[in-house]
Amino acid sequence: MKGGAIGKTNPNPFLADPPHILPFCPHLTAVCQGKFARFVVCQPLRIGRQHRLSRKPPVHLAKLVGDGPLQRPNATEITQRKYRFAGIHINPAIHPVADLETLHIALYDPSRTRCPFTKGLSTMIPRYSRPEMTAIWSPEAKFKIWYEIEAHACDAQADLGVIPRANAEAVWKAKDATFDVARIDEIEAVTKHDVIAFLTHLAEHIGADEARFVHQGMTSSDVLDTTFNVQLVRAADLLLAGMDRVLAALKSRALEHKDTIRIGRSHGIHAEPTTMGLTFARFYAEMDRGRARLVNARAEVATGAISGAVGTFANIDPAVEEHVCAKLGLTPEPISTQVIPRDRHAMFFATLGVIASSIENIATEVRHMQRTEVLEAEEFFSAGQKGSSAMPHKRNPVLTENLTGLARLVRMSVVPALENVTLWHERDISHSSVERAIGPDTTVTLDFALHRLAGVIEKLVIYPDNMLANMNKFRGLVMSQRVLLALTQAGVNREDAYKLVQRNAMKVWEHGADFQTELLADADVLAALSAEEIKEKFDLGYHTKHVDTIFKRVFG
Repeated sequence: MKGGAIGKTNPNPFLADPPHILPFCPHLTAVCQGKFARFVVCQPLRIGRQHRLSRKPPVHLAKLVGDGPLQRPNATEITQRKYRFAGIHINPAIHPVADLETLHIALYDPSRTRCPFTKGLSTMIPRYSRPEMTAIWSPEAKFKIWYEIEAHACDAQADLGVIPRANAEAVWKAKDATFDVARIDEIEAVTKHDVIAFLTHLAEHIGADEARFVHQGMTSSDVLDTTFNVQLVRAADLLLAGMDRVLAALKSRALEHKDTIRIGRSHGIHAEPTTMGLTFARFYAEMDRGRARLVNARAEVATGAISGAVGTFANIDPAVEEHVCAKLGLTPEPISTQVIPRDRHAMFFATLGVIASSIENIATEVRHMQRTEVLEAEEFFSAGQKGSSAMPHKRNPVLTENLTGLARLVRMSVVPALENVTLWHERDISHSSVERAIGPDTTVTLDFALHRLAGVIEKLVIYPDNMLANMNKFRGLVMSQRVLLALTQAGVNREDAYKLVQRNAMKVWEHGADFQTELLADADVLAALSAEEIKEKFDLGYHTKHVDTIFKRVFG
């Protein structure tokens, strides 16, 4: 890129020190902070050839030295330096630069956790993420857990007299440190081993001699598996909070509409009367079962392993594992074979898949109820909201449609989690790449979906009058079973009773007749039932007489 004059100031609020925009490139993306210079990353106006991974336009890299003009970086600066890219890290050794003109990286979104090419990222897009959950999966959070495992292990080793107490205490000098993700990436580019890279960086904080007993008798899986389970437990706690919000919303709406009559449907066809309260109550019961499963799944993954190579404790005392697990709120894994058994994780992700299906179940009901020809309920439509770019009249169920899609993403992790159960002998790492993706993606997605669903339920607009109008659309037809049962009670055999009721019901379907009127005009029906008995079968209260019993079963 050629040097040039500096243009107008960039208003991007995510940059602490707003850089300058090139006059010919108004789409400034971010700033790279190098050791000796600042690097400005700009998106070109015309899309060039695409990176094989990012599938994004290339970005130009220019160097801003002091207050001088933008300059083209030299080859050494680009190929050998590491640039800090507005909070995410670009390592040319890992993410090679195509040439001096272009640096092929995905365009930065400030709410992402990491660069799309950096290890340990949450790949879920910010649109479907909540910061509370993405924070659990941030590299900074991960490295903090790694550090705590190593420090607690050193304490336990010192208690056993395996290492000097002074060395154990020295490790805690880094307790308030912010581990440099870029530096760890830089070391890993050489070592090709993430845990070793972290341990090397930890030694830079506390001193090489003080760190010589860190990781004593341990293996990488002790750190990685225990950390993964800590993250899953923390994620489960957020998911449980989300489910509690959904359950509270469902219970509130169930009580509100306990006696609101609507037509029940089977196969999408009018069946018999029910209430909107029962609809909410059955979803409450389903989500409550899901919550109980998640509590169990959380307990199942709340284990840790500090057992060393192949899990035999040959080089580390089991007391170290017990100490570390107690500090992290975990239970020692009874037998780890170097890795924690993945059937635990399979059950965890399968549970998330079931919860996602329950979310879709509720969302699908709302979508049906919002159809124009049904319109028994609809998502809240806020002032200024627009439903279509082409048709101003539209009010679409976009939130529940979105939830249907998000449920598919959550379920997508279930089969890979099941396949992770099978590992070679005492361990392999075929599960690792899978879990680096499905751990954050699945929990982040489900967390977002639960809170979106809660909002939909809390604000769902209910139309009781439309419910009654829909039920009466076929003029009493939905009372056919009561008439059938009354005929059999009156002595008519079931086959004949079914034919009597059906022949009158078909007149309603085919000619729009009134069901009660047709029955009262049928001599064969009147031979078994009086007119008053027939009319009594059309009482709506008959269908709601046990609502209280059901509510007591569901809500206690």
